[in-house]
Amino acid sequence: MKKLIFPILIILLGLPLYYSVSPYETLKLNTFDYLVPKKEPTGFFTVLNITDQDVRAEGGYPLPRKRLAEIQQELVENGALGVGWVIAFADKDRFGGDSAFATSLRYAPSVLAMFESESGEYPPTTGTVILGDDITGIEATGVTQNIPMLRVIAAQGIASAPTEVDNLVRQIPLLMQTPDGWVASFGTEVLKTLAQQETYIIKGSALGIEEIAVRGLPPTKLDKYGRQWISWVDTPQTTLQEMDVEGKFVFVGVTARGVMPQIATPAGLLEPHKIQAALSESILLEDSLYIPDWSISLELGIFLLSGVLVWLALNYLGITLGLSTALLIFISTAYTGYALIHRGLLVDVSWSLISQFIIGSVAFYMRFREQYKLRQQIKKQFEHYLDPRQVKQLQKNPDLLKLGGEKRTCTFLFTDLRGFTSLSESVSPEQVTYIMNKVLTAQQIAVQKHGGMVDKYIGDAMMAIFNAPLDLHNHSRVAVECALDIINNIEDVNTELEQEGLPSIAIGIGVNSGEAIIGNMGSENRFDYTAIGDAVNIAARLESATKERNVDLLIGEETELYCGFHLKTLEPIIVKGKAKALKIFTWDNSYEKNF
Repeated sequence: MKKLIFPILIILLGLPLYYSVSPYETLKLNTFDYLVPKKEPTGFFTVLNITDQDVRAEGGYPLPRKRLAEIQQELVENGALGVGWVIAFADKDRFGGDSAFATSLRYAPSVLAMFESESGEYPPTTGTVILGDDITGIEATGVTQNIPMLRVIAAQGIASAPTEVDNLVRQIPLLMQTPDGWVASFGTEVLKTLAQQETYIIKGSALGIEEIAVRGLPPTKLDKYGRQWISWVDTPQTTLQEMDVEGKFVFVGVTARGVMPQIATPAGLLEPHKIQAALSESILLEDSLYIPDWSISLELGIFLLSGVLVWLALNYLGITLGLSTALLIFISTAYTGYALIHRGLLVDVSWSLISQFIIGSVAFYMRFREQYKLRQQIKKQFEHYLDPRQVKQLQKNPDLLKLGGEKRTCTFLFTDLRGFTSLSESVSPEQVTYIMNKVLTAQQIAVQKHGGMVDKYIGDAMMAIFNAPLDLHNHSRVAVECALDIINNIEDVNTELEQEGLPSIAIGIGVNSGEAIIGNMGSENRFDYTAIGDAVNIAARLESATKERNVDLLIGEETELYCGFHLKTLEPIIVKGKAKALKIFTWDNSYEKNF
C-alpha cells in the first residue's frame, strides 16, 4: 500500500492541472494578479471621464450629440491624436444633433464602440490577412449597432469584455469571429486607426492563434484564442474642464453614476472606456503578458518533477536534510514562476507549490510514522537489555539495526548458574523463580553499568555483547571488569539468600573477543538482535569449561591481548570444533597493579 500512495497522490493532484477545474483556475488567476509586475503607461493614451457634474450641467443623460460634437472639436483643438467614444449610439439623437456629431468625427481619427447583445446582428467585418493554418477564434454573439450616419464615418470596435471563472475581466480577444469574418475589439481598432491601416495580420498554427499585428506596429503574442492579457496600467485621466490631451489618443466614457456599468477587474471596478484603454496600453507594452500554448505542459512538468523530488528527499535523505532539500525545491519552484511571469510568460506554479506542501506533508507524516514505529520497536526490543541512554541513542540512529547485520569486532560474555538442576529440586518453583530473577537482575545491572547489552537469557544462562549495537571504547577491558562485577554482585546476592534461608548459587563466566556478524537475525516481521560467529561460540565454550578448571572466570586469548590486565595463564583447552588447543586465562588476584 505504501508504494501506491505516491502515484495515487500525484494523479489526484495532477487532475486539476489537466482538466482546469474552477477552484484551480481561480487560484491560478489570482496568482497572476498578485505576481504580474506593475507597468508604466505608454504615454500614447488618456482617458476622458464625463462625470456626474458634467451630466448635471447638461440637464441629464444622454448628452445632446451637438454637445458631443463640441467636445470632439475641443479635443482636436487641444492636440488629441484621435478620439474613441465608448458610448452607444444605437438611436438617433432626439435633439437632432447627429449630423453635427458625424461632421465632428471627421476632424480626427475616431472609433465608435459596439456592445455585444443577443440581437444576432453582426457588424461589418474588418480586413484580415491570415498566415499559416486556418484558425478559429472566440465567436461574437451579435452587437448593438451604431446608427448608419455615424458608422460610415468612424471605425467601430466591440467594447464588451468577457469575464473569467471568478467574474473578473483579465483578458480580451483582439479579434472576434462572426459568420462573415472577423471584427476587432475596441482597443484593437484604436491602434489600427492610429496606424492608418485597413487590415490585421493574423499568424496561426495547428494550436490556434499565435500573433496579431497591424502594419507599422510590433506583433502581439496571444493565447490560442487570440486573447490579450491586460496590464492594468494607470492611464492618465482628464476631464472636460482640464482637457489635458495633447499628443494622446483619448478614450471618452461616462463615469456618472448609474449610466455605464462598472465591471469587476483585478484593478477594481472600472468603466468600459477605461478597460479598453488598458487593452490598447497592453498591446503596445514591451514584454506584453500572454499565456503560451505550451504553458500547461510546462506546468505539468514542474508539478511532476518537483513533486517527485520532494517525495524522494523526504523519504530517502533523512528528516533534517530532507526538509532542507524540500524547502530548496519549494523556493526554486516559486522563483521559476516569478521569473517567468516577470518575463511576460504567464506560467502558473501555484498549484505545484501547494502540491509540494501536500506531498511533503504526506511523505513527512509517513516517514515520521515509520520512524516512530521503528523507535517503539527498538525500545520494546532493547529496553530490558540496554541502559536507557543507549536505547535513546539507538532510537536516534535506527540504521544501526539493519536486518542482516554487519561484521564487527566485539567482546562476548556468557554466564551460567552451576547446580541449577539440584537447586530446582531443593526449593519450590516460586523460590526458583525468585532466585533466578535476583541473579539475572544482578548480572543485568553489571552489564548495563559497563555499557554492554544483554543479548538474551537462555534458561539460567545469559549472553552479553560489548561494542554493539553502540561503539564501546576498549570493550575487551570493559567486559572483564563487568565479569568481575557480576562475581561480586553474585556474592552479595548469596549473602541475601543465606539471610532468607535459601541456598546460595555459583556462577561460571566466559569472556572472548573477536569478529562476529551482529544485527537483527530473523524475518522481516520477527527478528532478534544477536551475534553469530566463531568468537561467540568460543565464549560459550569457555563458560562451560569454568567448572572443569574450577574457576569462576575464563578469558580468551584475544581478550587477554587487549584488556590491559595482568591475567593468570592456565593450561590450554581443546573445545569442540577446534583442532588446536586454545590459550585461556583467568583473573589474577595476586597481581597488585591490576586495578
